Formats: sequence, structure tokens, C-alpha cells
Amino acid sequence: MTELLQIQEPGRVKLPAPQWAAFLELGFRPLYLAGCFWAAVSVALWVFAPVMLRGQLAGVIWHAHEMLWGFIATIAVGFLLTAGANWTGINPLKGKALGVLSVLWVTARAAYLIPGTTSFWVAVASELVFFMGAAIALGRAIYGTRSQRNYGVPLLVLALGVADALFLLAAWQGDYVRLMQHFNTGLLCMGVIALLVARRVIPFFAMRAVPGLSIPMHTHSGHWQLAASGLAIGSGLLGWSEATALFLTVAGVIAVVQVLAWKPGAVWRVPLLWILYVGYAALGAGLLVAAAHAAGAVLRAAWPAHVIGVAGFSVLIIGMVTRTALGHLGRPLRTDRLIVCCYGLVIAAAALRLLALLPTGLALAALHASASAWVLAFALYLWRFFPMLIRPRIDAAPVLRPDKIAVRSNPPQ
Repeated sequence: MTELLQIQEPGRVKLPAPQWAAFLELGFRPLYLAGCFWAAVSVALWVFAPVMLRGQLAGVIWHAHEMLWGFIATIAVGFLLTAGANWTGINPLKGKALGVLSVLWVTARAAYLIPGTTSFWVAVASELVFFMGAAIALGRAIYGTRSQRNYGVPLLVLALGVADALFLLAAWQGDYVRLMQHFNTGLLCMGVIALLVARRVIPFFAMRAVPGLSIPMHTHSGHWQLAASGLAIGSGLLGWSEATALFLTVAGVIAVVQVLAWKPGAVWRVPLLWILYVGYAALGAGLLVAAAHAAGAVLRAAWPAHVIGVAGFSVLIIGMVTRTALGHLGRPLRTDRLIVCCYGLVIAAAALRLLALLPTGLALAALHASASAWVLAFALYLWRFFPMLIRPRIDAAPVLRPDKIAVRSNPPQ
């Protein structure tokens, strides 16, 4: 007679099937995937297949635009739509509305690659509605609940969209000087968002992860930093180089001092934390490089953009899209070798990209190595997180109780 043996072991989680409702539940799900996918694809196109870039935007202009507004700003919007739900208790965008926003993003990315005037204006319209829709959704949640601490967030997203519109208009008119001015405005608007978010979440994450760690918030210095960043944007728009350099220096110095105040020695064994520290420190250094460039230092114009964008924003992004995704998906807040490998690859890509800016015979090899490390990093992220992001939270999945798990003593042959 066949017996049933009870297996006394912890319950096993049965992973649910992918669900559209889960995928469109919060902004980080589609937009983290979209942004990271485009980070890999756009750099691969730019470095290894530039002949495929036949759209209205010239090659280097397309690359600059897609890295800032197609990748970095997309991740920021995904984060803010998700964080907005925590700040206000109201999910700013979900379901069909979030799906429409995602379709607008996809339309813009595809249309910029298609030759012709019509496709260009379709891309422009789709992208600007994307930023406007995100700003309106955030504004309804934040202003509707009178979350005064976050009143500036929808305006910053709107400013990103306005800088984008001015950049695209200058590109259409062939005005390179204005184009670079508006790119720098967009870069600094994104910098303000990154400074605002990082100053809030990094101490919070660190104190939760490291027992006994106490980090002061330094709220007043944060206000000074945001004010200096805003004044740097205004001075840049007015063409006041000396004032721009001064305000960028203030913002950069505060960022570097802030990292030291966050006690980096206490987090070096926690990859989910030290990657954020490295990114924030690089962002501070990038602001100082931008200050030196504004003051007239002999630097290529590409230096501020790549130190801020690749070493700063991108390192912060790979840390945020892992840490926040794990948290919102109900997963354990710990890394594995693949995630740490992603961190190392993005840092290596940033270092090699800066090496490629130097006037040496290694520039081309460094550029190709940087692009390869970059593409691999984001491909690995997608390979690991795509299955998670299209499914419900892990703690929402049904658990098979140990007393319900049984095997036959004489299993069939």
C-alpha cells in the first residue's frame, strides 16, 4: 500500500504568472524596464552601428538627447511616480493611463530613428506629452494631498520637458549654441532631481540596512544646495558664466561634504548602499567639473556631461533600479553576484568613457570597451529583473504549506 510522507520544510513560494495588472501597477515597473533597455540599445547603436541613425536628429545630437531624456529622465520619472505613491498615499498613475504613458515613450524612441519630418514631429509630440502627463499626474497627487515638502517635484519634471522642447527646437533650427545651452539646462534640472531624491533616500536606506548607524539629514545644507543648483540653472540661461561657476561650486562642494557626513566607511560591505554613495560622490565631482568649465578651464565640453551623466547619474541609476525594485517587489534587500557584477560594469564603463575623452591613442579602444561594459551591465539587469517586474509582488504569491506538500514513498518510475 502506498504511503504519503509529509515533508517538514519551509513553505515554497509558487511564482504567479505574468500579469498586465501587476506590470502597470506602479510607474517603476514599465519605465525601469524601458529606460534600462534603451540605455543598452541606444549606446550599442551609437558606438557600434551609427549608420542606422538616419532620423532627423544628427548622430551626436541624437546620442546626447537619448541619453538624457530617453534614458536618465525616464528612470527618474519612473522613480518619482512610484515615490509619489509613498509620499501622498495616492498612486499618481497606474493601469491604462500608465500604459498610455509607456506607449508615448516607445513611440518617441522609434520615431526619432525614422527618417523624415513627419516622424520627427511625431516623436517630439509624443515625448513632450510624456513629460507633461507625468508632471500632471504627480501634481494631482502632490497638490491634492497638500504634500508641501514635494511641491517642487512636478515643476522639476515639467522643467525637464520644457528644456527638452527647447533643445529639440534648437536642433530643428540648426542652432548649436542654443542647443548646448538647453542641453546643459536639462542636465542641471536632472541634477536637481537627483540631488533632491538622493539626499532623502540614501540616509534612509543606510540607517535601515546598517544596525546602529545614525546619519543626520542636514536639511539646511540641502536647501542651500538646491538653491545653488537653481541659481546655477538661471545664471546659465542668462549667460552669466562666473555666477554659474560659483553656484555649481557651492552645490558640488556640499555634495562631496554630504557623502563624507553619511559615514561611507560603515556601508562598504553593503553593495546596495555603496553603489549609491559612489554615484552621489561622482555627481558632486561632476558639478565641480561643470563649474571649472563654466569658469573657463580648458576642458572639452563633453567632460561635464559625461562626469555628471555617466559617472554620476548612471551609477546612481543602477543602484536605484536594483534597490527600489527589490523593495517594491517584496524581495529581500540583498545583492547577489550578478547584481554586483552590474555595479562593477557600470563603474568600469564610466571610467573607460572618461578615459576615452583624453587625447591618447587609447581613446577609441576605451570607447568600445566602455560601450561593451555598459551594454552588458544593463542587459544583465534586464535578464535578472524582467521576470520580476512583470509579476505581482513576491509576498502576494500563494505559499504552499509544508503540511500540504507530499510525495509518494514509491514514486512512479
